[in-house]
Amino acid sequence: MAQCRITEIFYSLQGESRTVGQPTVFVRLTGCPLRCNYCDTDYAFHGGEKLEIVDIVDQVAAYQPRYITVTGGEPLAQSSCYTLLTALCDRFEDAEISLETSGAMDIAKVDPRVVCVMDLKTPASGEMKKNKLQNIALLKPQDQVKFVISDQADYDWSKDMLKTHDLSNKAEILFSPIHGELPPEQLADWILADRLPVRMQVQLHKYLWDAEQGR
Repeated sequence: MAQCRITEIFYSLQGESRTVGQPTVFVRLTGCPLRCNYCDTDYAFHGGEKLEIVDIVDQVAAYQPRYITVTGGEPLAQSSCYTLLTALCDRFEDAEISLETSGAMDIAKVDPRVVCVMDLKTPASGEMKKNKLQNIALLKPQDQVKFVISDQADYDWSKDMLKTHDLSNKAEILFSPIHGELPPEQLADWILADRLPVRMQVQLHKYLWDAEQGR
């Protein structure tokens, strides 16, 4: 039977995205081919435990979830993640299933019932060249594109991507300051001055629990 390597399964408040603040079950898969400069989940790069997908789904079911997020690391680095996503959609028809993935992985085979939250890597990440821009054509209206912004150069690049690819007409756009690096009020001022059609977000879980694992 299909397996995924899992770092942790936990219940918390969603800290980012359109469902920020909603009680959510998180399934964190192990492993990531990227090494972003600002990564805050490097503990998920290695280790983990191989679990049968049916057992993962049963663990999620114990929380009676309305929202489920598959995250990482980079979940799509494991080919069995696609099977896991479909299994979650089949089991939890009334829940919203989302996938947190980088712009470096192909989303073509992701179950269409899943909300893709795709993180396009900015220059300061150090991984910008790995973005697969062909993913943009695969975005669905319920999907979200996230830009994690470190400085003015990141903001200008993100703004240019927004315009060049007409992103706001393809999905919901999220601009997020790197916690502790770019003051959120600075990013807010830039967005308002340029009248950008984006949702600004901060990482709620960082304000509540700092960098505590499993929160």
